Amino acid sequence: MSVEILDGETIRQFVADELAFNASIDCRFANLDTNHDGQLSFMEMAKELMSMRVLEVHFGIDGTGMNQEELVELYRGIFERFDKDGDGNVDLEDFRAEMKEVLLAVAAGIGFLPVQMVVEEGSFLKMVVEREAAGL
Repeated sequence: MSVEILDGETIRQFVADELAFNASIDCRFANLDTNHDGQLSFMEMAKELMSMRVLEVHFGIDGTGMNQEELVELYRGIFERFDKDGDGNVDLEDFRAEMKEVLLAVAAGIGFLPVQMVVEEGSFLKMVVEREAAGL
């Protein structure tokens, strides 16, 4: 993890750069697609969400207060946001579309003033910072 300074415009520029954005999304998708079938199953995505500690880090919720059924329901709701056609799998286009929406929502939430944030290595926000540092 590192502390970085970000603003919404920097994130929007990253998303607008289709080459950089798609390359980062495609790489993450390939890493998540553990059986290499070109689709992300609920289990593949849930495993990633659990490893990222989405509840604790991003929502400030201590997962110990939730039972297993509640956790599965929460992760299923997140998965359903990605599964646009409801077929039980997320393809690359669905993943790109939802990640674009997520990053643009983060950009809107941050606004135009720079903020200091703790970002995890390998995260999309870390990629945004590295792209800006490289002058791209």
